[in-house]
Amino acid sequence: MTVMSEILDRLSREKIHMTLIDPASQSLSKTAEIARAADEAGTDFIMVGGSTGITKKLMDECIDSIKSVTDRRVIIFPGSDSMVSEKADALYFMSLLNSRSIEFVVGHQARAAPYVKRFGIEPIPVGYIIVEPGMTVGKTGLADLIKRDDPQSAVSYALVAQFFGMNMVYLEAGSGAPEHVPDRMITAVKRELRIPLIVGGGIRSEGAAREVVAAGADIVVTGTVAERSGDVSKALKPIIKAVKGDI
Repeated sequence: MTVMSEILDRLSREKIHMTLIDPASQSLSKTAEIARAADEAGTDFIMVGGSTGITKKLMDECIDSIKSVTDRRVIIFPGSDSMVSEKADALYFMSLLNSRSIEFVVGHQARAAPYVKRFGIEPIPVGYIIVEPGMTVGKTGLADLIKRDDPQSAVSYALVAQFFGMNMVYLEAGSGAPEHVPDRMITAVKRELRIPLIVGGGIRSEGAAREVVAAGADIVVTGTVAERSGDVSKALKPIIKAVKGDI
C-alpha cells in the first residue's frame, strides 16, 4: 500500500497526527529519541525536514536513525531540492503556492523531480500555503503571507491546489508561530475542499489541537513542541489524544 493510500485509509476512520523532525535542529541521537517517544505517544507518521541547506547525507542519516527505533512511515517535508533521500517512504512534492518566487513554486521541484524518480520515492503532491505570521519559512520562501483575517485568499489558493490535481493542502502558520492558523480560516478552506487538509505551526497544546481539528483539519502536524520538550512522550500524548478525539 502506498503512503498516500495509508493516509486516506486512516482518515476514513480517524484524524491523523504527524510529528515533524528537523534534522538540523538536534543530534542524530536526539532525533532517534524524539522518534521513539513520538511513536510511544501514538503519532501516525514521522515527517523529516523543514530547514533549508540540509544535505542528502544528513537526510539519510536522520532517516536511518528514525527507522532504527520505529516502524512509522517516514515522509520528507522538503525545504529545498537537496533533501531527497531514498531512505524515506514518501516525499511531499510541495509547491509553495503563495510565494513571490517561481523557485518555490516549481524551481526546486524541477531540480528534485529526476532524483525522486531515480530513487523510486513516492511523491505526494501538496499545495503549501503560508499564513501569517509565517515565521522563518515565510521569509525563506518569499511568501506573500495570507492575512489572518482573509480566509477567502486561503480558500482560493486551496482550490488552486485541488484543481491542479494535488493530493492535499497544507496550511502553515510557521514553525514556532505564537498562534496556529485561525479556526475561521481552517473551516472556510475545509468547507470548499474535497481533498485532505493539513494544518501546522503554533500547535503546542491539547487545546490548540482540539481547536484545529474541530475547525476542520484532517491532519495535525507538530514539531517544535517535541524538539523543545524534556519529555517528548508526555508532551505529545495529550495533543495526540485531542487530535483523535479521546479527550
